[in-house]
Amino acid sequence: MGPNVEHAQRILSPRGVQVVTLKQGEPLPFPDRSFELVTSRHPVKPDWSEIARVLVPGGTYLAQHVGPASAFELIERFVGPMSEQQRLARDPQREAAAARATGLQIRELRTARCRMDFLDVGAIVYILRKCVWWVPDFTVGRYRDALRQLDAHIRQHGAFVAHSTRTLFDARLDLH
Repeated sequence: MGPNVEHAQRILSPRGVQVVTLKQGEPLPFPDRSFELVTSRHPVKPDWSEIARVLVPGGTYLAQHVGPASAFELIERFVGPMSEQQRLARDPQREAAAARATGLQIRELRTARCRMDFLDVGAIVYILRKCVWWVPDFTVGRYRDALRQLDAHIRQHGAFVAHSTRTLFDARLDLH
Protein backbone atom coordinates (compact mmCIF):
# COMPACT_ATOMS: atom_id res chain seq x y z
CA MET A 1 0.00 0.00 0.00
CA GLY A 2 1.48 3.34 -1.06
CA PRO A 3 1.98 6.38 1.17
CA ASN A 4 -0.89 8.31 -0.45
CA VAL A 5 -3.33 5.49 0.30
CA GLU A 6 -2.12 5.24 3.90
CA HIS A 7 -2.44 9.01 4.30
CA ALA A 8 -5.93 9.03 2.78
CA GLN A 9 -7.05 6.22 5.09
CA ARG A 10 -5.61 7.97 8.14
CA ILE A 11 -7.37 11.25 7.29
CA LEU A 12 -10.63 9.99 5.79
CA SER A 13 -11.49 6.85 7.78
CA PRO A 14 -12.40 8.82 10.95
CA ARG A 15 -14.85 10.76 8.79
CA GLY A 16 -16.61 7.59 7.66
CA VAL A 17 -15.01 7.49 4.22
CA GLN A 18 -13.95 4.11 2.90
CA VAL A 19 -10.75 4.31 0.83
CA VAL A 20 -10.71 1.72 -1.94
CA THR A 21 -7.62 0.94 -4.01
CA LEU A 22 -7.45 -0.89 -7.29
CA LYS A 23 -5.08 -1.45 -10.16
CA GLN A 24 -5.42 0.18 -13.58
CA GLY A 25 -7.73 -1.93 -15.75
CA GLU A 26 -9.53 -3.65 -12.87
CA PRO A 27 -13.31 -3.21 -12.67
CA LEU A 28 -14.56 -0.87 -9.98
CA PRO A 29 -15.50 -2.96 -6.90
CA PHE A 30 -19.03 -1.57 -6.65
CA PRO A 31 -22.42 -2.83 -7.81
CA ASP A 32 -24.10 -1.39 -10.90
CA ARG A 33 -25.84 1.95 -10.40
CA SER A 34 -24.24 2.65 -6.99
CA PHE A 35 -23.40 6.35 -7.18
CA GLU A 36 -25.00 9.66 -8.05
CA LEU A 37 -21.55 11.24 -8.43
CA VAL A 38 -18.18 9.93 -9.62
CA THR A 39 -15.25 12.34 -9.46
CA SER A 40 -11.66 12.10 -10.55
CA ARG A 41 -8.58 14.27 -10.76
CA HIS A 42 -6.06 13.56 -13.49
CA PRO A 43 -7.11 10.04 -14.48
CA VAL A 44 -4.53 8.42 -16.74
CA LYS A 45 -7.06 6.52 -18.85
CA PRO A 46 -10.68 6.83 -17.71
CA ASP A 47 -12.59 3.56 -17.89
CA TRP A 48 -15.74 5.07 -19.31
CA SER A 49 -17.73 1.83 -19.31
CA GLU A 50 -16.99 1.32 -15.59
CA ILE A 51 -17.86 4.94 -14.81
CA ALA A 52 -21.17 4.59 -16.66
CA ARG A 53 -21.84 1.20 -14.99
CA VAL A 54 -21.59 2.52 -11.43
CA LEU A 55 -23.55 5.74 -12.02
CA VAL A 56 -27.30 5.81 -11.40
CA PRO A 57 -29.37 7.08 -14.36
CA GLY A 58 -28.97 10.86 -14.31
CA GLY A 59 -25.80 10.53 -12.22
CA THR A 60 -22.85 12.85 -12.81
CA TYR A 61 -19.20 12.37 -13.67
CA LEU A 62 -17.23 15.49 -12.72
CA ALA A 63 -13.48 15.50 -13.27
CA GLN A 64 -10.38 17.44 -14.10
CA HIS A 65 -8.33 15.67 -16.76
CA VAL A 66 -4.83 16.52 -17.86
CA GLY A 67 -5.23 18.21 -21.23
CA PRO A 68 -3.31 17.83 -24.48
CA ALA A 69 0.43 18.54 -24.65
CA SER A 70 0.62 19.56 -21.00
CA ALA A 71 4.07 20.95 -20.08
CA PHE A 72 5.50 19.68 -23.37
CA GLU A 73 7.67 22.81 -23.75
CA LEU A 74 9.59 21.70 -20.67
CA ILE A 75 9.48 17.95 -21.26
CA GLU A 76 10.77 18.28 -24.81
CA ARG A 77 13.85 20.17 -23.56
CA PHE A 78 14.89 16.91 -21.92
CA VAL A 79 13.46 14.07 -24.02
CA GLY A 80 13.20 15.66 -27.47
CA PRO A 81 10.11 16.15 -29.65
CA MET A 82 6.98 14.30 -28.62
CA SER A 83 5.26 12.08 -31.17
CA GLU A 84 1.90 12.90 -32.71
CA GLN A 85 0.44 9.99 -30.73
CA GLN A 86 1.74 11.51 -27.48
CA ARG A 87 0.33 14.90 -28.45
CA LEU A 88 -3.13 13.41 -29.07
CA ALA A 89 -3.15 11.11 -26.03
CA ARG A 90 -5.11 13.55 -23.88
CA ASP A 91 -7.32 15.03 -26.59
CA PRO A 92 -10.59 16.09 -24.89
CA GLN A 93 -12.70 15.53 -28.00
CA ARG A 94 -11.50 11.94 -28.28
CA GLU A 95 -12.11 11.37 -24.57
CA ALA A 96 -15.58 12.91 -24.87
CA ALA A 97 -16.42 10.65 -27.83
CA ALA A 98 -15.35 7.61 -25.78
CA ALA A 99 -17.54 8.80 -22.88
CA ARG A 100 -20.53 9.32 -25.20
CA ALA A 101 -20.13 5.79 -26.54
CA THR A 102 -20.94 4.46 -23.04
CA GLY A 103 -24.12 6.53 -22.64
CA LEU A 104 -22.67 9.59 -20.95
CA GLN A 105 -23.90 12.97 -22.14
CA ILE A 106 -21.25 15.67 -22.04
CA ARG A 107 -22.75 18.74 -20.36
CA GLU A 108 -19.55 20.73 -20.25
CA LEU A 109 -16.12 20.20 -21.70
CA ARG A 110 -13.75 23.08 -21.09
CA THR A 111 -9.99 23.12 -21.59
CA ALA A 112 -7.73 25.73 -20.01
CA ARG A 113 -4.15 26.38 -21.02
CA CYS A 114 -2.33 27.75 -17.99
CA ARG A 115 1.01 29.50 -18.10
CA MET A 116 3.81 28.04 -15.98
CA ASP A 117 6.67 30.48 -15.34
CA PHE A 118 9.89 28.92 -14.07
CA LEU A 119 11.96 31.72 -12.54
CA ASP A 120 15.01 29.65 -11.65
CA VAL A 121 16.50 26.29 -12.56
CA GLY A 122 15.85 25.00 -9.03
CA ALA A 123 12.11 25.20 -9.72
CA ILE A 124 12.61 23.06 -12.82
CA VAL A 125 14.57 20.45 -10.84
CA TYR A 126 11.83 20.47 -8.20
CA ILE A 127 8.95 19.92 -10.67
CA LEU A 128 10.83 17.18 -12.52
CA ARG A 129 11.42 15.37 -9.23
CA LYS A 130 7.71 15.72 -8.33
CA CYS A 131 6.32 14.78 -11.77
CA VAL A 132 8.63 11.81 -12.34
CA TRP A 133 6.64 10.60 -15.37
CA TRP A 134 7.57 13.73 -17.36
CA VAL A 135 11.26 12.79 -17.66
CA PRO A 136 11.43 9.28 -16.18
CA ASP A 137 15.22 9.06 -16.07
CA PHE A 138 15.75 12.57 -14.71
CA THR A 139 18.73 13.31 -12.50
CA VAL A 140 20.65 16.55 -12.21
CA GLY A 141 23.83 14.77 -13.25
CA ARG A 142 22.29 13.14 -16.32
CA TYR A 143 20.71 16.40 -17.54
CA ARG A 144 23.33 18.89 -16.36
CA ASP A 145 23.83 20.37 -19.86
CA ALA A 146 20.08 20.84 -20.45
CA LEU A 147 19.74 22.44 -17.01
CA ARG A 148 22.62 24.82 -17.74
CA GLN A 149 20.95 25.83 -21.01
CA LEU A 150 17.66 26.44 -19.20
CA ASP A 151 19.49 28.45 -16.54
CA ALA A 152 21.05 30.62 -19.24
CA HIS A 153 17.62 31.06 -20.87
CA ILE A 154 16.06 32.11 -17.55
CA ARG A 155 18.89 34.57 -16.83
CA GLN A 156 18.50 36.13 -20.27
CA HIS A 157 14.67 36.18 -20.47
CA GLY A 158 13.64 36.24 -16.80
CA ALA A 159 11.70 32.97 -16.99
CA PHE A 160 11.22 29.74 -18.88
CA VAL A 161 7.59 29.44 -19.91
CA ALA A 162 5.64 26.22 -20.36
CA HIS A 163 1.90 25.58 -20.38
CA SER A 164 -0.17 23.18 -18.34
CA THR A 165 -3.48 22.13 -19.85
CA ARG A 166 -6.47 20.87 -17.91
CA THR A 167 -9.90 19.80 -19.11
CA LEU A 168 -13.07 19.99 -17.05
CA PHE A 169 -15.43 17.09 -17.74
CA ASP A 170 -19.02 17.39 -16.61
CA ALA A 171 -21.05 14.45 -17.89
CA ARG A 172 -24.38 12.86 -16.98
CA LEU A 173 -25.52 9.31 -17.54
CA ASP A 174 -28.58 9.02 -19.77
CA LEU A 175 -31.79 8.53 -17.85
CA HIS A 176 -32.75 5.52 -19.98
